[in-house]
Amino acid sequence: MNDMIRIRPTAALRVEFARWAVAQRPKVDTVSIHEFGVPAGLFVGMPEDILIGALVDGHRYVSPAEDAALGRPGPGASGPAVPTVATVVGESGPETIIPLTRPDRSRQLAEISGLEQLLGTAVPGSSTGAATPDSDRSDSTSNKAEEAGGGNSCDVCQRSFTTPRGRDAHRRQVHPEA
Repeated sequence: MNDMIRIRPTAALRVEFARWAVAQRPKVDTVSIHEFGVPAGLFVGMPEDILIGALVDGHRYVSPAEDAALGRPGPGASGPAVPTVATVVGESGPETIIPLTRPDRSRQLAEISGLEQLLGTAVPGSSTGAATPDSDRSDSTSNKAEEAGGGNSCDVCQRSFTTPRGRDAHRRQVHPEA
């Protein structure tokens, strides 16, 4: 059984919480960079002002004063019954219905013609390195090979390829004997 309660105080109260922690005998240790491990016996006697807004075992600490201000009964107190609605999957009722299918967004994206329309704002002028429809971004080594007359065609079947790497992969897979 874990006798330590993990408390993560708010950033504003972290120093004050640390002062309280080192004043305890034995001292309260840290369990992570922002969390303290407080023994359960010490937790019940802690000053409430250093707990306001803290996460206690992953849940936000709610003070009795906050419960009273919101008209909620405190923990363990009896109060007005909270109405609950039981729902069964597949049956209709007053619950919110969440569709199990995604909307067809491909049609919505097909209607978008440009980057400005997609982003909803004007796009600044293109930089010198930006790609344009007219720019040639092909591998310069393959272009040089084609210009030199070497080309990228297979020596066995004369199939042409855009890159020497593609040609070499073809040779290994289709013509392993060559």
